[in-house]
Amino acid sequence: MIIIFWISIFLIIYTFVGYGFVLYALVRIKRLFTKPFEFGADAALPDVTILIAAYNEEDIIEEKIRNTLSLDYPSAQLQVIFITDGSSDGTADKVRNFPEVTLLHQDLRAGKMAAIKRAIPFINGEITVFTDANTFLNREAIQKLVRHYQNEKVGAVAGEKRILVEEHADASSAGEGFYWKYESKLKQWDYELYSNVGAAGELFSIRTALYQPVESDTIIDDHMIAMRIAENGYIIAYESEAYAMETASADVKEELKRKIRIAAGGIQSILRLKKSANPFHQPVFTFQYISHRVLRWTITPFLLILVLMLNAVLAFSIPVFFYKALLVCQVLFYVLAAIGLYFERRNIRIKALFIPYYFCVMNYAVLAGIVRYYKKNQSAAWEKSKRKA
Repeated sequence: MIIIFWISIFLIIYTFVGYGFVLYALVRIKRLFTKPFEFGADAALPDVTILIAAYNEEDIIEEKIRNTLSLDYPSAQLQVIFITDGSSDGTADKVRNFPEVTLLHQDLRAGKMAAIKRAIPFINGEITVFTDANTFLNREAIQKLVRHYQNEKVGAVAGEKRILVEEHADASSAGEGFYWKYESKLKQWDYELYSNVGAAGELFSIRTALYQPVESDTIIDDHMIAMRIAENGYIIAYESEAYAMETASADVKEELKRKIRIAAGGIQSILRLKKSANPFHQPVFTFQYISHRVLRWTITPFLLILVLMLNAVLAFSIPVFFYKALLVCQVLFYVLAAIGLYFERRNIRIKALFIPYYFCVMNYAVLAGIVRYYKKNQSAAWEKSKRKA
């Protein structure tokens, strides 16, 4: 029991904190022996296609189009495609008002991956950039993304996701903002060590020629598209100076809905990405993938429950003060999370409680996502989460 307890503690700490320290140490060692790839200032710019899947986004679609058309990239080398399949509001009609944009629309809604597959034959660009309809890119985003393709080993490039957090943010805003800042740092170090392990749909790009169709029932298509390219030996680069901005989920309920979907998609991807988990294929990449993704999406939430239960047994069966003190700390942490839930429901803002509350929400989402996936209750059709204005 003691051995299981300490192994579980180690895995939990390693998953959420330890991997960051290990990764940073490895990056520092690598810096002593290798220099980063240097971009050529006069390199020719590739033709780029920006692909945006939009479902019932009439309130924001015109602003998204204007943002896209204002990006700092030669217009003669930039193709913009909007896919509005299944939209039942005025999204498609508003896109038609912009002749610079290619519109693909059909009334049938078959899921985001099916929409992307339908759009692939219309792509002209050497590089395809994927971005969401409810995010806005910085003007230099495309320029910063495509420079990485000067390195022939790079097959995909992930941009940075930034959450707009208000000064008086609630738990969904503050927690999501903190999480993505930490994630961005891990991604930066992952790339510096070898490669990223996935990409977020808010902003990422690929070499169009490397695109591989993924199953139409894929839940987190962005992650799978990038990882299939990595499984073929290419690097997923990371570019923090190309970023997509969006507001946080409207509330924790909306954020939980989004996290559960991602967790269900995470389990689905783990079952399908066999090469990524094979250490004999790409050992460093597998180490990164398991440390950064697999542990979070599989055993760690269960270990949190197991550790609490084992700690309670050990605290009352072994006369060692440490186990009692640790149990008190655990109980206090979850009490703070519960208080955070209470205050959140009453619209009371106490930032000190947001981290334990958001941490518990994240891990509950993984458990719920696993259950939903195995019960086959998670549709591949994308479900728009309500966002703050």
